[in-house]
Amino acid sequence: MDIHVTKTKLDGVLMIDTDFFRDERGFFIEAYHKERYFEAGITCEFVQDNHSRSAHKVLRGFHYQDMTAPMGKLVRCTVGAVLDVAVDLRAGSPTFGEWVSVELSADNMRQIMVPPGYGHAFATLSEFAEVHYKCSGLYAPASEGGVRWDDPEIGVEWPFRDPVLSARDQASGSLRDYSRAPAFHYRA
Repeated sequence: MDIHVTKTKLDGVLMIDTDFFRDERGFFIEAYHKERYFEAGITCEFVQDNHSRSAHKVLRGFHYQDMTAPMGKLVRCTVGAVLDVAVDLRAGSPTFGEWVSVELSADNMRQIMVPPGYGHAFATLSEFAEVHYKCSGLYAPASEGGVRWDDPEIGVEWPFRDPVLSARDQASGSLRDYSRAPAFHYRA
């Protein structure tokens, strides 16, 4: 099966469409094929898989792990639909604070690759959604950080203004707060 990679305005953030087969029995997809992904430029080694389930209007993020335990994510929605968003958190980057979004769904089977240096968030569009992501680093609570989902300096156009948030996400700081001691720095 072929994969089709689309670059975004954020360096290293990629949209991935994978060929799949669907018929009256259901569908089949190769959700990850190391050699094909490496050929397409996705060369990180994945060491952990995570799977979450979220109710309608749950918003998770913006999350990241700093350079003491950097984590890239290859994200796919396996049930329902989410709006998935990446924001550039690399201080000094020409796209610092800019974001890209994509709808990931069980129907479109699209993926997004979010490398270290970016904040990641998603909002559940359907009644519920399940998101599966391959991680290039192990979860390290001491390395995790976050930026507010509704920071006006970032300006994400979310599909709703009253999401369901965790206590952690409610307490996340602004992009301006993050900029005082950034976790990532741009390297040209």
